[in-house]
Amino acid sequence: MKHYMNNFSHTEERVYVKFYETMTKYKGKLVKKLIFVFVLLSIFSCSDYIDKPKNLIDQEVMAEVMADLMVNDQANFVYPDKNMEAGTRFILKSHNVKPDDFIESFKYYVIKEKMQDIANDAQEILLKKDPKAAQYVKDKLKQNGNTPTLVR
Repeated sequence: MKHYMNNFSHTEERVYVKFYETMTKYKGKLVKKLIFVFVLLSIFSCSDYIDKPKNLIDQEVMAEVMADLMVNDQANFVYPDKNMEAGTRFILKSHNVKPDDFIESFKYYVIKEKMQDIANDAQEILLKKDPKAAQYVKDKLKQNGNTPTLVR
């Protein structure tokens, strides 16, 4: 350290030595404080996991699409060997929804934890369309009691 200080005056040398001693003394505390500040900054800077899609589908429209997709899905049980992709395309086209927009909106609502509400709305839409289905669900609930909730 002495060979670096040849160009300093005696006062400057003492200030430098004092600064160096202080820095080495508080180095551990300083590093811990800096790490703490960086952790806080990283936590608060990342408020959203996902950005809102440009063409986000409204929740009501999403529920209607989901209800129609559920009906289309049931057709797979009736016709297991058939390709039902055309039905899915028709549903999306009838609601003026692009497939990419549907996928991005679906991801967004799942991450934002709004998909459960949309699925419940879709179920209500289905039950309004088919009163027999509503009665069937009520009968099944009476037989089985309350349906178990899904736990993640």
